[in-house]
Amino acid sequence: MSDTGSRRAVAAIIALCLVATLMRPAVTAVGPVIDRISADTGVPLALLGSLSTIVLITWAIVSPFAHGFGRRLGLGGAVLVAMGLVAAGVLVRSIPGSSVWLWIGTALIGVALAVGNVLLPAVIKRDFPLRVPMMMGVYSAILGGAGAGASGLAVPIADLSGDAAAGWRLALLVTGAALAPFALFAWWRVTRHERQAATASGAGRLGIWRDPVAWQVAAYMGVQSTTFYVLVTWIATMSVDTGRSAALAGVDVMVYQIFSLVGALTVALLMRGRGSRMTPGMLPVLGLIGIAGLMVWPDGIGLWVVPLGVFSGLSLGVSLTLMADRARDHTASSALSGMSQSVGYTIAAIGPALFGAVHALTGSWTISLVILLVSMTLQGVVGFFAGRDRFVLER
Repeated sequence: MSDTGSRRAVAAIIALCLVATLMRPAVTAVGPVIDRISADTGVPLALLGSLSTIVLITWAIVSPFAHGFGRRLGLGGAVLVAMGLVAAGVLVRSIPGSSVWLWIGTALIGVALAVGNVLLPAVIKRDFPLRVPMMMGVYSAILGGAGAGASGLAVPIADLSGDAAAGWRLALLVTGAALAPFALFAWWRVTRHERQAATASGAGRLGIWRDPVAWQVAAYMGVQSTTFYVLVTWIATMSVDTGRSAALAGVDVMVYQIFSLVGALTVALLMRGRGSRMTPGMLPVLGLIGIAGLMVWPDGIGLWVVPLGVFSGLSLGVSLTLMADRARDHTASSALSGMSQSVGYTIAAIGPALFGAVHALTGSWTISLVILLVSMTLQGVVGFFAGRDRFVLER
């Protein structure tokens, strides 16, 4: 590769990494300061809890339309607009006064992230065709790392302000948009020529909804997302119920997220050669070990979050890799990504509520954990089909 080509590749990787840092903090920073939001706005905590559900539902609704948006503006142009909309949503959400801005900003963020979720795997398929598992692993790790960082920094940043109302707004503004100018500029630099050359040409991809391979990838996305959102929502509560302090429960969540990063970074290693066929189906064994451990020895939750974290990080990376590997080109990958993420986040939006409802009805975490046993078992079964060397839109 020439020096010019090497510089362009490095610039593209830097731009992708910067954009990835915008994809989760706007969502994950809300939880740690949600009590302050409630105290300032007067909105009940129970209602504010639906903010994350709104984002997931928005992802489910908007994802199928992101492919068409990407065809009209080009992948680079569509991602640029989406990331600008993320920054705008963060700003709107932080406007003082009526709590209506909180909901409007959240809706804007949800729409923007839905577009980014769908199109960035297609960008990786197009720009790094020989390094898809590696780049998907890096991308997944940054998603998790940036999200975890925002969760950890939200309260300290909020405490910098002596004004309780200004504190949570400052926290959400800094964690959600501080890197936006750098990400937008870097992305514009590497995609500006593509955007100028973009056209609306290209065949329609409605057939993706009738494709059996697409449904296998979508089902895989759905069950792995269910597990992730259930665990990230309920690990702390389960930990406290074993008698651990709130501080230790927070450490358990942190360890889970750290090992999720470890899992994401091993995607490239496991999805090479024959591993790309076997990994999607065998991966849930790790998760089943963690859930079985929680059921048999719940007091050991500090240990069981390790395999569960690795499993979750790997599962997301493998799921995103399947969206690229089961498509012949980036256009088909974009259509597959939109369809599978729409289905996946629809399922994921149900998971945490169902898990909590079962616990409330039975008073038992063990019975609730059966939901995850079923979800992981289904992931394994679907994974053996989705891992086959088949491609969407080829019939």
